[in-house]
Amino acid sequence: MGDTVIGPHSSLGRGALALRGVHVLIAAGEIASLIYLWTCALTGRRDRALNAALVMLSTEGAGLVVGCGDCPLGPLQERVRDPVPLFEFVLSPRAAKLAVPALAGVTCVGMVVLIVRGPGPRAG
Repeated sequence: MGDTVIGPHSSLGRGALALRGVHVLIAAGEIASLIYLWTCALTGRRDRALNAALVMLSTEGAGLVVGCGDCPLGPLQERVRDPVPLFEFVLSPRAAKLAVPALAGVTCVGMVVLIVRGPGPRAG
């Protein structure tokens, strides 16, 4: 896992620490969006929150396409001299590299299930 410590004795600058914080918030929002996508796909629920989740996940997908499969924040992370990719704080480097395509696949399958199942019956 990463060698860099987060805390008062961190060797990272303020910009890198701020970027890590923003990155964690974005990742949490994306994971929440993925969970909500699957909830809606399985229950047939359709609402504005689903629309927001789809926008967030689609935006991340577009960023991954532009970044050729790498996190779109990677170049910014390099610029602020943060050497540890976010997923490497919780996964081995090999697993972290596989996390992005795995999550993209789970998202795509969830979107297909959402479309195929269609909306559930309306409450009346």
